[in-house]
Amino acid sequence: MEQISCQVLVVGAGPGGYVAAIRAAQLGLDTIIVEGDKAGGTCLIRGCIPSKAIIHAAEKFESLKEHQSGHMGLKVDGDVSIDMPALVDWKDKIVDKLNKGVEALLKANGARLVSGWATFLDGKSCNVTDSDGNKIAHITTENVILATGSKPIELPFMPYDEENIISSTGALDLKELPEKIAVIGGGYIGLEIGCALRKLGVEITVIEGLDTVVSFFDAEIRRPLERWLKKNKVTVHTNCLAQGAEISDSGVELSWKNKDGDLVSETFDKVLVTVGRKANTTGWGLEEMGVKMDESGRFVAVDSQCKTNMRGIYAIGDLNGEPLLAHKASAQGEMVAEIIAGKKRAFEPVAIPAIVFTEPEIVSVGMSPDEATDAGEDIVVGKFPLAANGRALTLEAEKTGGFVRVVARESDHLILGVQAVGSHVAELSGAFVVALEMGAVLEDIAGTIQAHPTMSEAFHEGVLKTLGHAIHTM
Repeated sequence: MEQISCQVLVVGAGPGGYVAAIRAAQLGLDTIIVEGDKAGGTCLIRGCIPSKAIIHAAEKFESLKEHQSGHMGLKVDGDVSIDMPALVDWKDKIVDKLNKGVEALLKANGARLVSGWATFLDGKSCNVTDSDGNKIAHITTENVILATGSKPIELPFMPYDEENIISSTGALDLKELPEKIAVIGGGYIGLEIGCALRKLGVEITVIEGLDTVVSFFDAEIRRPLERWLKKNKVTVHTNCLAQGAEISDSGVELSWKNKDGDLVSETFDKVLVTVGRKANTTGWGLEEMGVKMDESGRFVAVDSQCKTNMRGIYAIGDLNGEPLLAHKASAQGEMVAEIIAGKKRAFEPVAIPAIVFTEPEIVSVGMSPDEATDAGEDIVVGKFPLAANGRALTLEAEKTGGFVRVVARESDHLILGVQAVGSHVAELSGAFVVALEMGAVLEDIAGTIQAHPTMSEAFHEGVLKTLGHAIHTM
């Protein structure tokens, strides 16, 4: 067994861990990163990246179907078909390319990647075992960055078999398309996959326990998505709770209680369970480290520098709580590496962007009107429809009924939040984040010149609308 000592040990090579390792190595720290799977973590291997590949393919398929009728004057003759093994292979090639890229970046920056599972013996040492359970290394370190990520929550009465009862991982590796799928959980993961599968021709039924899907967005911003679901015959049952599933030769008989408390059942080819994710806090020796959990008992407790109660031990990303987002993990990973190197840093972002790649896409940065009002702010709000944006029309983005909405403080015009819904609006999020992070007021954005014709003009026009003098809308 190899004996290794280092200044920084990172456990988990997801978007938080590998960024932390690269930055630590850049700063001259002797850095080891341990990963039991492939470098890139859930986001790259079985989450953000592969799901967006499938979503893009579904959009292509839907577009080709439209061209069968001569849409835009472009005609596709014959049937449009799907080769799922080929689609999954294409998706896997993207994942493989990015995985190799992460490994190359770690190596180029001087961070050593150790493949295996870390199990801590105490706060500053661990053993690493390979896939066969053989101990391959013992590592001692001065600093630990815990970046173990999260995993799908499994319903105890409906465990995953990834054949009939599938997680998001199984949904991204389908070898053939089922005719009918039930999606338990109307959050962003279930609806992203559900929208994509619907475009591919699968019948979708959503079972949601709350009174609306994607409930973390306000009613106005989620309305275009709800319209799309209805128009495309996605069945949505709200205020319903799944009760169990019986697997037979004819499929999966799913039962749930409806809003009246009655037990209802229906047979599907597969059931996709997307009821959230939970931090990976077990199986790697957290209890041996003396690290405290937060009040909920679900996450590791940290301060604004991601420090735990144990000196020299940090927890980043999904492990330390909501929001469970890759970009939050990456930002914290970079910050912690710099703190260890002696720089003064704290994780105090004005806003962390939330993006849902449904149809249409939804973006929220900062506070919604309701959130701002609840926080005691007197606000002004402006909304600009994508139907009035030239570039949106050329991209057919206006069909979704989308818009950009700006929320600002009435007294000094400080921008408190920006939301957008519509095709391609995810790419506008960077401008929204910069505006909030730089403390922009409405007049700052109003004074910029946006290229024409671009979707970015919608943000500028939304600001003008908030000021009361939009040019391209009434």
